[in-house]
Amino acid sequence: MSEQPLVREGRVWLFPQENINTDLIMPQTVFNLPIEEQIKAVFAANRPGWTAMVRPGDIIVGGKNFGTGSSRPGAQLFKRLGIAALVAESINGLFYRNCINYALLAIECPGIVQAVTEGDQLRISFGTGMVENLTNNRRLACAPMAEFLSSIVLAGGVMQRLKKEGYI
Repeated sequence: MSEQPLVREGRVWLFPQENINTDLIMPQTVFNLPIEEQIKAVFAANRPGWTAMVRPGDIIVGGKNFGTGSSRPGAQLFKRLGIAALVAESINGLFYRNCINYALLAIECPGIVQAVTEGDQLRISFGTGMVENLTNNRRLACAPMAEFLSSIVLAGGVMQRLKKEGYI
């Protein structure tokens, strides 16, 4: 991982399908289980065994409307797995906010699915919106993360930010 707080580098896990929903990310059947068991179920329906292959610093690349569905805390499970960032063609608004709340850097970048292959090394600068595939030297420019939102992520998430500011 880079020393810069808004830059992440990591190996790509590609989920190019449109409308990856929160049921696939966090199935209903794991809601009342301990967090360690919930983590094992991430993407179990469509990528069995995936969580055993993830390494800290990996990056998820998704298709359009990634995270559609309910407000399940899938972003929290990604963070617990060690996922460093999410970059997708587009991210469902509720899921995007959950990413911010759980301190997972996330950015929308049209064209990202065609610019990567699973296993590529990616560098994402959330402050500038630059996404670089270090494996094939492709670069994409997308809208940077809003400073207000990145400040929540850098604080450790919404709860940590509220604690630091004395609200809770």
